[in-house]
Amino acid sequence: MTYNVVLCGCGAMAKGWLRAVRSMPDLSSALQIVGLVDLDRGTAQALADEFELGSATIGTDLREVLEQTKADVVFDVVIPAARHSVVRTALAHGCHVLSEKPMANSMEEAADLIRAAREAGKIHSVVQNRRFISGVRRMRRFVESGAIGDITAIHCDFFIGPHFGGFRERMDNVLLLDMAIHTFDAARFVSGKTPLSVYCLETNPKGSWYAHGASANATFRLSDDVVFTYRGSWCAEGERTSWESVWRIVGTAGMLTWDGEDTFRASVAGAQDGLLRGATPVEVPPPTREEDTHGHASVIADFLTAIRTGHAPETAGEDNIRSLAMVFGAIESARSGRTVDLAA
Repeated sequence: MTYNVVLCGCGAMAKGWLRAVRSMPDLSSALQIVGLVDLDRGTAQALADEFELGSATIGTDLREVLEQTKADVVFDVVIPAARHSVVRTALAHGCHVLSEKPMANSMEEAADLIRAAREAGKIHSVVQNRRFISGVRRMRRFVESGAIGDITAIHCDFFIGPHFGGFRERMDNVLLLDMAIHTFDAARFVSGKTPLSVYCLETNPKGSWYAHGASANATFRLSDDVVFTYRGSWCAEGERTSWESVWRIVGTAGMLTWDGEDTFRASVAGAQDGLLRGATPVEVPPPTREEDTHGHASVIADFLTAIRTGHAPETAGEDNIRSLAMVFGAIESARSGRTVDLAA
């Protein structure tokens, strides 16, 4: 079956969505882009021209384009402030929706979208594409193997200095809201734990080219007494980390480290005498075929499988709201200077 798709929001990020669809034959044959919507008609038309979507309906009003195209699916690539309205409109027209992150502009809006999707009997999922990176899934499998015992702590460092221009440089809480959610979601996925509380210090360091919140340090308390710490900056020039952060996972029997790129190292306690007992290396098994994932394209494929089977996608709103709670909890903590409870 082929699903008719309307893409709403035709800026630079939309190109990544269209490239992802084209990168996998199964996706490109199952999804037909029948409409493009943007507040700037010229932007939508330019995207149609670039990707040779000459038959797609071009418009500035989502409702009108949905009525004209009879779409089955909406790809939501709008700015966060417009997400609630776009998703609500799409669900009301009987469409399944795949949204760019963050899922919503507030926890109240996120909860409302979950209710709306449930009432419509449609799927609303979120593009947490970095959960579908091979290294993240490899970490989870290794943790689940018990090779380093029970997890007690996860520590992530993220230091990069990208000059995006555009809306990001004008956002409030830019690091937490636009980027840290990837690491927060991955930490929750790898650990299998539930976020319970957070304390966060957010700053906009001297020399930052962002309007607000380019750096953050957050400490989360997870279930089973697991601690997750995040140190990050989006205005850190010089020697950078991976976009996936640098990871250290501490267990009761040993540790796993990942540089966010190709290097995994694991070890358990050694057998030496003295103050420090040394370390015994442990092999981190290579990726499996199931872990040969493709980021954005894999999220879209998972979403499409969910539509076909009726099973919940991995990044469904009901799950993703927990990662969103980590973000908004960190933002609230940074504003108040207090620890914020996430258990509710």
